[in-house]
Amino acid sequence: MSHSDHPFEQREAPAPTPAADTVRQTFAAGLAEHRAGRLDQAERLYRQVLAADRRHPDSLHLLGVIASQAGRHEVALDLIGEAIALAPDTAVYHMNLGNALLALGRPEAAERCHLQAIALDPDLEEAHLNLGNALRDQRAFDTALVSYRKAAALKPDRAETHDKLGAVLLLLGQPEAALAHLQTAVRLRPDFAEAHSNLAVAHARLQQPQNAVAACRAAIRLRPDYAEAHNNLAMALLSSGDMAAGWPEYEWRWQVEPGLAARQDFRQPQWMGEPGEGRSIFIHHEQGFGDTIQFCRYAPLVRARGLRVAIGAPLPLVRLLRGLDGVDTLVAPGDALPPFELHCPMLGLPRALGTTVETVPAAIPYLHAEAAQAAAWRARLAHLDGAGPRIGLAWAGFRHHGDLPFMAAVDRQRSLAPAQLAPLLTIPGLQFFSLQKTGAKASADFPLTDVMDEMRDFADTAALVANLDLVISVDTAVAHLAGALGRPVWLLDRFGHCWRWLTGRRDSPWYPTMRIYRQPRPGDWDAVLADVAADVHRLVEAWQAFFAALPADTQAT
Repeated sequence: MSHSDHPFEQREAPAPTPAADTVRQTFAAGLAEHRAGRLDQAERLYRQVLAADRRHPDSLHLLGVIASQAGRHEVALDLIGEAIALAPDTAVYHMNLGNALLALGRPEAAERCHLQAIALDPDLEEAHLNLGNALRDQRAFDTALVSYRKAAALKPDRAETHDKLGAVLLLLGQPEAALAHLQTAVRLRPDFAEAHSNLAVAHARLQQPQNAVAACRAAIRLRPDYAEAHNNLAMALLSSGDMAAGWPEYEWRWQVEPGLAARQDFRQPQWMGEPGEGRSIFIHHEQGFGDTIQFCRYAPLVRARGLRVAIGAPLPLVRLLRGLDGVDTLVAPGDALPPFELHCPMLGLPRALGTTVETVPAAIPYLHAEAAQAAAWRARLAHLDGAGPRIGLAWAGFRHHGDLPFMAAVDRQRSLAPAQLAPLLTIPGLQFFSLQKTGAKASADFPLTDVMDEMRDFADTAALVANLDLVISVDTAVAHLAGALGRPVWLLDRFGHCWRWLTGRRDSPWYPTMRIYRQPRPGDWDAVLADVAADVHRLVEAWQAFFAALPADTQAT
């Protein structure tokens, strides 16, 4: 609900009579209590007004505001709706009705209310701000930006508007523009913890992890229990390579979405790395497929502490993980959990085992394709027309439908359109294979073999990848799969990279066979693909030189 004076605006009152004068005085007293934050007293006085004049729209409206401030948004809808029926041309009523609807998770209806408020009063700055919020919640980031900018033009010294502008610019992949607004927000309100936290995200997206750490710490000083700031601090520390400080902060991920919704609570204690001779542990997956592929590597290290290990895996990874060392029991979705005395979420294992950049367990391969499947693909590929290196391509991350706006933004920023791969696909002497299971398909005229409809799960994909000479992928599970199999993999990384790829490195301690190609500027895939194309040309030349040097009878075979 609004924190400005707008909820308290009133219509022009008629000339007072003695009874009307009493109503006016009682209402004014209620308004004063409301502005002072004494909501119970304000509600009592507004109700006194309504006892004398049941058709007093300002009292109905402000009772609705109080209801919404108390989290009773359905009640607010009824009360503000009554006020609108009595005074339909009062812009602030429509605005606060929209605020209640937005709080109830109904952004489309909220949008209509804010548009009506703006139609009645185009200079109602807060209606533009709240319209931006409704559009943001519908992932209409471009139009939300227009509304926020209108609000900023009407009231340029409002820190909240600059914070919202910065946040939506981050979602649009414009961290430099976001940085300027977020710096303005914290200058206008140094005690604005949310703006400090968002400022940290902007610094992180601009690959300034130390500045991000400082901004997070400023937010946490203001709000020590601010989960988002702690989570942002974790990612800034991990990105800079300070894993010792980063992993404990990363435990705050469970207090923010989407971790809050996905958390599994058990009566058994969480394992913190202590020896567990003869005890059993359940390691449960979290987050995406790539996260499970990356962090399942810890199973042998947990076993080495003397524990019997059960791992829970999402169904598309179950067959692939059956060959993972250190696992006594693999638990598929729907299986009954085996008895266990300890548990640990998969991304809690690095903290439990004290992982630093220098001690990342990177013995590869730690996952393996099924031998028979891999052999079948080897025979099948041998009969395809063409020669030269076999290269697998993945150009888009998994779409998190229904998830939070920032996750949709990350999916968009880390993904390519298939047509952008043209600089690679025109290089002669190569065989290209699609590794893209979901999302946009490549054009039918692309020189690209696509057998992904045959892939039931990651074990099937692993058997194909095992027969490729190189995988080129955006930041998605395919890149993790190739790295875990020990296959050469070139990662196409967005400018505001994920913390796990660290800052300023071309290699990865997690996957020794990985080479990272980073955007030099936000959204600049052309530069990335130009660098990749140059290296692919060199790969082809090396391949051709190798085979040209072989004896003629060897080449013939």
